[in-house]
Amino acid sequence: MRGRVEVLFAGFGGQGIILAGLIAGKAVALYDGKESVHTQSYGPEARGGACSSGVVIDETQVDYPYASSPDILVIMSQEAYDKYLPTIKDQGILIVDEDLVRLDGRAEMLSVKGGEIYRVPATRLAESLGNKIVANIIMLGFFVGITGVVSYEAMKKSVLESVPKRFVKLNEKAYDTGFKHGESAKKGSG
Repeated sequence: MRGRVEVLFAGFGGQGIILAGLIAGKAVALYDGKESVHTQSYGPEARGGACSSGVVIDETQVDYPYASSPDILVIMSQEAYDKYLPTIKDQGILIVDEDLVRLDGRAEMLSVKGGEIYRVPATRLAESLGNKIVANIIMLGFFVGITGVVSYEAMKKSVLESVPKRFVKLNEKAYDTGFKHGESAKKGSG
């Protein structure tokens, strides 16, 4: 994807959705040499309420900071799917945590319009690594493996610099796990 790319990460509070967007925006701006703007939105509850994290990426200065019509929608909860699916562009890319999001006819319509749909068991993979809190990092790896909007190296560097030192190894493993699943899913669809 070239030019302006809008990415929206969405789920519920406590899943690391805001952190995922922050890490992605940092990867783009600091390590990939592109422009990016990060915005965030919380529901009324700090944990458990809906939240989203938008990242707008461009080769030139970003003129409008909100991901109001995402090219890429990364969803980690059913509530977020219901709320944000209508905003995705017709040929957009939808990435969902397959254990937390149940797709319906609206997703089929996206496919009919030329969109792409990818499923990853992010939370289950995180649990298999020993801590479900890294599901967001698995999603970031999967997102990079599918889209290539951010380089593998830039995102990995951003992840490792953004997490607590004692969890660097776990997050590195989570990122690489997600990336490998993304590459595999992309090959399977092509």
